[in-house]
Amino acid sequence: MRKDREQAVVLRRSGLSYSLITARMSVPRSTLSKWFKDQKWSNDIAIECADRARNNGAIRLTVMNTIRRGRLDNLRKQARQDALLDFEDLRYHPLFISGLIAYWMHGDMTSRNRVSYSSADAHKVNLFKSFLDRICGIARPKVWINLKRGNLTFLAESYWAEKCGLDERDFGKTIVSGRFDANYHGNTMISSDSKRQKIGNMGNNHGVCNMVVNSAYLKNKILKWVELLKDDLKNERYLDAGIV
Repeated sequence: MRKDREQAVVLRRSGLSYSLITARMSVPRSTLSKWFKDQKWSNDIAIECADRARNNGAIRLTVMNTIRRGRLDNLRKQARQDALLDFEDLRYHPLFISGLIAYWMHGDMTSRNRVSYSSADAHKVNLFKSFLDRICGIARPKVWINLKRGNLTFLAESYWAEKCGLDERDFGKTIVSGRFDANYHGNTMISSDSKRQKIGNMGNNHGVCNMVVNSAYLKNKILKWVELLKDDLKNERYLDAGIV
């Protein structure tokens, strides 16, 4: 028996995997497999190694998820604390107030990690774009269009780019109701009744513009701002301050 094979047998019997033996001896895995493939004791060790790797992987995944959750929780907590401070400086700023009301009315309030605003009205999209830029410091949000079937994607994107000063490079895939729009290769199809009804009721050829920012920090800040704004409106603080 080759001397390196004798050493490999000792290491294998000690419970090492092929990967660890290869790392120690520089013997290819294919050679180790050839040496041990018909050995029951080695196959039993292979099962033990697989179970150990699976358990270790599950432990690492659990640890990473815990760390990630901890970081996100800290991030959200920090965002809400920062929102309190910012609100004192911005609470009477007209763009701040109007942008928050726009998001309250037409934005996604459920996701914890994504800011998403949708409207078929270019004026409203312009307003929210200005809010993101001048208040939140987000100059280039991601954009995609929900388009009524039969309309041309490139014309819709050109419309929103022109009306709202958007960069066409930031447009994602346009979502078309019901069928593929053969005039543009970048479309995807949707067929759910809810989506079809939403798009069918748009009443224009340009679709619904969606602006998205993937940021847990910003989302939690906006949610806190909306919460504080609701409280100000409920308690008529703007009236007390002589703003309206």
